[in-house]
Amino acid sequence: EVKLLPPSALRHNSACRIQITLTVDQVEKKYDPLDTTLKFVNREDDLDSSCDDSLRAEMSCGHAVTPESLTRWCRSLLDEGNYKFRCPALVEGTKQCNKEWSYQEVRRLADLTVEEMQHFEESMARLALADHFEVQPCPQCKTDVERKDLSNLCVQCCTICTADKKKVCQFCWQCLKPWKGSAPRSGHCDNDGCINHDLELLKNCKPTALPQVQGVDAYPSIRACPTCGQRVEHDRTGCKNVICPRCQKDTHYMPCSDGVAPRQTSIPVWHRN
Repeated sequence: EVKLLPPSALRHNSACRIQITLTVDQVEKKYDPLDTTLKFVNREDDLDSSCDDSLRAEMSCGHAVTPESLTRWCRSLLDEGNYKFRCPALVEGTKQCNKEWSYQEVRRLADLTVEEMQHFEESMARLALADHFEVQPCPQCKTDVERKDLSNLCVQCCTICTADKKKVCQFCWQCLKPWKGSAPRSGHCDNDGCINHDLELLKNCKPTALPQVQGVDAYPSIRACPTCGQRVEHDRTGCKNVICPRCQKDTHYMPCSDGVAPRQTSIPVWHRN
C-alpha cells in the first residue's frame, strides 16, 4: 500500500521545485522542467553515466547531475568520513575535477528530504568536530574528552569522573583502558593488547602496483598522509600522486625520480595552523 503525501510533507526545500514519481519501494527525485532557478543541460550525468533520461542540472563546477546521483555520491562521501563535498567527475580524461560544492548547493540540487538533511547535517557536524579536534568519549561516562597533546596517549578523564572520584584519573587514548605505565608516551601504554591498529595496517598491508607508472610495481597499498596522518589508498590509475581527502594536500611521498618510498613505521601528527 502506498500512502500519498502532499508535496510539502515530502520536500522541505521550496527553492527547487520537483516532480515526484511514486513506486511501491521508493520516491524518485526528479527536477521540474519549469524550475527557472536551475540550469538544465542536455548531456549525460557526470556522476552516473548509467542514469536514465531524467533532467540534468549543472553544478557550479560545470558538471551535470541528477538529484539521485548527487544524493548518492554525497552520502557515500559522508559514509567514508568526508564532510566536504567535492566533484568526482573526470576532466581531460584522467584528472578529477575536485571542485568543492557548498552544502547549500548540494542541498538544493540534490533536493534533500527533511530526513536526508538531518542525516547530512548531523554527519557533517560530527566529522568536522573530529577533523579539527581529537575527541573521544570518556571510557567511564561517555562524555566527550579532547586530547590536546596529539603525541601523548595518556589523557586525563573528563571533569565529571574526576569530580566523582575526587582524584585525577587517566586513560589510554588508544585502548581506552585505565592508564598503565609511565607518561607521556606516544606508542602504547602497558595494558595488554594496546596497539595502534592503523600503524599495524601500514606495516602489514598487501603490496600493489601502478600499471601506468614505470618502475612502480610493488608498493604498500595503504599509506598515511605525510601531512595529517589520514589513511589513503591509491585507485591504481594514473600517476602516483594522491590528494588526501582530509587535508587536501597533494601527496606523492617522494619525487617520481626517487622511486618507491619504504613502508611507513610511524603516523605523522597533524600540526594545524
